[in-house]
Amino acid sequence: MRPRALVYGDVDLNLIDGSAIWAQGMVQALARAGCAVTLVLKAPVRTGRLVDPLEAMDGVTVRRPHVEGLVPADQSMSAKQAVRVLTDIDAAEPYDLVVIRGRRIAGKLAHSPLEGRLWTYLTDVPQSAAEFDGAARGELARIAKASRFLLCQTEELRCFLETAVPSSAGSCVLFPPVVALPEGLGPQDRTPPDGRSLRLVYTGKMAPRWNTYEMTGLPRLLAARGVGAELHMVGDKIHDDPQDPGYAGRMRSALESAEGVVWHGGHPRAEAMRISASCDVGISWRAPDLDASLELSTKVLEMGGLGVPVVLNRTPMHERLLGADYPLFAETETDVVEALAVTAREPEIYALAVERCGNASAGFSLDAAAGRLEACLTQAFPEPSAAILRPSPDGPRPLRVGIAGHDLKFFTRLLDYLKSRPDMEVRVDHWAALKVHDPERSQELADWADVIVCEWCGPNALWYAQHKRPGQRLVVRLHRFELYSGWPQRLDIDAVDTVICVSPYYADLTRKMTGWPAEKVVVVPNWVDDAQLDRPKLEGAEHHLGMIGIAPSRKRMDLALDVLEELRADDPRFTLFVKSKLPWDYWWIWQREEEREHFEQVFRRIRRSPLLAGAVIFDSYGRDVAGWLRRIGFVLSTSDDESFHLAPAEGMAAGAIPALLPWPGAETIYDERWIHADPVAMAASIAATVREGRWEDERLLGQRQVVEAYGLDEVCRQWTDLLASPNSVGLFR
Repeated sequence: MRPRALVYGDVDLNLIDGSAIWAQGMVQALARAGCAVTLVLKAPVRTGRLVDPLEAMDGVTVRRPHVEGLVPADQSMSAKQAVRVLTDIDAAEPYDLVVIRGRRIAGKLAHSPLEGRLWTYLTDVPQSAAEFDGAARGELARIAKASRFLLCQTEELRCFLETAVPSSAGSCVLFPPVVALPEGLGPQDRTPPDGRSLRLVYTGKMAPRWNTYEMTGLPRLLAARGVGAELHMVGDKIHDDPQDPGYAGRMRSALESAEGVVWHGGHPRAEAMRISASCDVGISWRAPDLDASLELSTKVLEMGGLGVPVVLNRTPMHERLLGADYPLFAETETDVVEALAVTAREPEIYALAVERCGNASAGFSLDAAAGRLEACLTQAFPEPSAAILRPSPDGPRPLRVGIAGHDLKFFTRLLDYLKSRPDMEVRVDHWAALKVHDPERSQELADWADVIVCEWCGPNALWYAQHKRPGQRLVVRLHRFELYSGWPQRLDIDAVDTVICVSPYYADLTRKMTGWPAEKVVVVPNWVDDAQLDRPKLEGAEHHLGMIGIAPSRKRMDLALDVLEELRADDPRFTLFVKSKLPWDYWWIWQREEEREHFEQVFRRIRRSPLLAGAVIFDSYGRDVAGWLRRIGFVLSTSDDESFHLAPAEGMAAGAIPALLPWPGAETIYDERWIHADPVAMAASIAATVREGRWEDERLLGQRQVVEAYGLDEVCRQWTDLLASPNSVGLFR
């Protein structure tokens, strides 16, 4: 059955601007991804130029609250009215997902019956850390909690949001602007102007920070340089600027009478794009204060899709999109005129600009957008399996899965996945602390569940082993911490069906230390959220080493410093980035004298070693690991021992090369090519990989390995098989 999607944005579809283009692209992409889509209009429709093409699509319904009598017929809906209308529409026939654009409306819906089904597209967020106050952070945290996904236009916005609002990490997914060209319109063979008048084009709103008034002077300035030009401007939304009351009048006057300016007024999007396609160069030159924007102009991408190169500001985002040597970057009016004059006179420069813009646009097609949404839909709505359902007097029912534990940080994505399955019903008994819980709540779970999963083999496992029902299955996941705690020795193993370890080495060690039946101890590895971690690398990453977590002392940061010193003796570009709580942040570590002594020596060495000076960067602990890993080229694992050590695997998924010392069992988890005998050998391998130009190939190999072995989809499949069938133990190592 097709998922049903409800779409609403703080968007007036009478006007052609970026938000209106978003609404069209989102509806089209959802429909192509297989959804039945209902678009709810914010404003009364005065022109159908944007709405009519959507209404003509199969599987798309347009709701007009003003015509239906749900709100007054002559005004746009307020956020409060929109909440009422959307919840009423959903109550009549519930939707599977609700796509929302606009921070204010999303904030209000976070406390509505739509909570948990929101797919929130955020653009109107503070654009810098300095702008984030407590109110903004709190509101965005509530939105993140209520949203299944936060759709981010750019990687820059996603990483910024994950850092500023930690609760958003894991739910932020990339959803760039959609370039949906009208049928019959596509890239055209472009010939340089070569002596004829240069046709320039701008489409969109007329506003001060968009430099639209300044644009109207370009034909005159180019004429003074001996270059004939005309500027075609499409759009009828002229901004009223409270700080400059005369702006709207000056803008309109320039549109109507400026030399070389052709004002086309408002047009349906398809016609606006046809006008653009008939021109030589697009203009997207903006005020410098917009250079830090975390958004990407849809119109720039559309122009590229039409084969029209664009003049735009030089920003890091634009350099990554078009290349640092793109010839049409401009900052000032003089830069714009110079770039256009060169374009008119030098065919090879024009051809390069056309090629760069076309290549950049290709990744933003409607098919690409539909593919991104399909991946989200697959994650949010897994296909049910008849093998998982349980018989009941009223027919097959979902498998009842209970999860019990005090700390579910290693279980979060698995829990999200299990909850999303239509053939499973999941309840959580969250213990307040390792030994603290509500016995009545735990008993309710024991009375209800078909299978219980105890995360950690601690007091929770002991309690459920004593209180489980006959025939009820009990699964216990054991980490390194519990193996040396004494709890496994007190566990009634006869009451446990399966004990899960995350690595073969610790599964064998568990069997030896406990004497439990070998067949009850199985291996299901830790999961790696490969889709979230797979992000573009930042420049210079190949010279950046990373460590995630340095406490307690058995993590052996001192050995990582050995590696760094070896590398910097020949190449001072190598730097170590550390993302971790500091040892004194853990009371149970810092109270131990030997731990304090170890870290005092480590920090003293960092201060005094000439090779380490300025080469060790400490970044704050947080959930924004995916964004942090963009700058890392090698992830180090120098520990004395680990049960799995997730950091190298996360690094691999993020496109970094793992570098491990041979702690016990490392070879059962990671390819031996990544394991080195000692710090000197590790440093030599890292240096050679970079020096010989093998870093790119090696990191892609590691990425493929980790996705195949520990990717989230694969681990979720293994957990599903294990929970669904009492006879599935033989499927696991």
